[in-house]
Amino acid sequence: MKDTPSDDLLYEVKDQVGLVTFNRPTAHNALTFEMYDRLGEICASVPSDRSVRAIIITGAGGRAFGAGTDISLFRDFSSAEQGLAYEARMERMFAKLERCPVPTIAAIPGICTGGAAVIAAACDLRIATRSMKFGFPIARTLANCLSAANIARVAMLTGVGRAMDMLMTTRLIEADEALTIGLVNELFDTPEALMQRARALGAQIATQAPLTMQAGKEVVRRMRERFGGIEDKDLVGLCYGSADFREGLDAFLGKRTPQFTGR
Repeated sequence: MKDTPSDDLLYEVKDQVGLVTFNRPTAHNALTFEMYDRLGEICASVPSDRSVRAIIITGAGGRAFGAGTDISLFRDFSSAEQGLAYEARMERMFAKLERCPVPTIAAIPGICTGGAAVIAAACDLRIATRSMKFGFPIARTLANCLSAANIARVAMLTGVGRAMDMLMTTRLIEADEALTIGLVNELFDTPEALMQRARALGAQIATQAPLTMQAGKEVVRRMRERFGGIEDKDLVGLCYGSADFREGLDAFLGKRTPQFTGR
């Protein structure tokens, strides 16, 4: 069964395992707003008849899971309110992903940054190729910020110290470190081997007790919710409404180095 309302995000179900593919390989699978929304819809509409028992999420092309939100989509942002609306839209998608009643597997072939990295963090299992690079380089690019909920999603996996390290230094965690700290569960040499293992995991999960896994997922979701449930609208608005955000956007689109002033 295939369901492809947009070629940018592909979805099919085979042998009780759903496969979501971010399908913009020439853009490192940078996500559009519609792709985020569609992912949320898929997770929220898993049928109750157990015809889908696991969902794999990956990126096309073998080089990237996803490079976060397509930065060109921020071109028209000019106020803190637009940033707050964007983060609220994202949070609705993440809530649907985390409330998905079946286990979710992020199969990460290479680059995994920004919003795509949060998607991977919100999944139940993560496996990757040895070319994986995971992180949030926004302090040297766009000058926006992560919401409290998104920092919590990452920090629950990496620890607060490493989450802050990624944010402050803008470095990307590579595969061996990701395996050592438990950010990913397994590493593979090729995208083909990665997807073979992802499908095997999905097939295994399809034989297991659905309610047991659903209960475990819900416990973790409630833990994340408590950890990330702090007020952050003032901070989100501060960044998205700043001159630095506009400078970061203009510099990125103009392929130059931004000059940040803290205003």
